Amino acid sequence: MHLSVFAAVFPLVFLAELPDKTMFASLVLATRGRPVVVWVGASLAFALHVAIAVSVGVALFSVLPHRAVELVVAVLFGAGAVYSYLSRNHTEEAEEAPVRSKRAALATAAGVIFVAEWGDLTQILTANLAARYHSWLSVGVAAQAALMAVAGLAVLSGARVLGRVPIRTLRLVTAVVLTALAAYTLADAL
Repeated sequence: MHLSVFAAVFPLVFLAELPDKTMFASLVLATRGRPVVVWVGASLAFALHVAIAVSVGVALFSVLPHRAVELVVAVLFGAGAVYSYLSRNHTEEAEEAPVRSKRAALATAAGVIFVAEWGDLTQILTANLAARYHSWLSVGVAAQAALMAVAGLAVLSGARVLGRVPIRTLRLVTAVVLTALAAYTLADAL
């Protein structure tokens, strides 16, 4: 495992996930079930998505020439930046039926997060980073740690965090960082 890759990936995925619908889903689910159980369910769903994203990123690198991978990664970083910027004024909320048992809370959290993450910015970002850094383990561990940290924040103190840092600001910061990564990757490819 490369600590430098971990140190680069963790904050990117963390920032991208903060203003995301899955954070809000975790927050809402935690009000209807035990926070720790919701966090475990969300973490399981994230683990499956990270494995899929890293596999796609590594497969993309092994099939395409290096320059083509870099160009694809640059375009996808740019698309992520545009998506983050355009969604800066939108807030998502999850609506779920009340959850009573631990097993139901775990299954509901895992199911809601699993469905919500398909094609999500952080899933695409994780695939891009796996292709960029050629280190599936470092990217996978960092992405999973970041997603679990955000889910933990959501279930423990999400309302307080969101009360202090506007979603719009988080999304703008994410857009700026992704734009910088797109420009850097494009320059590196050319």
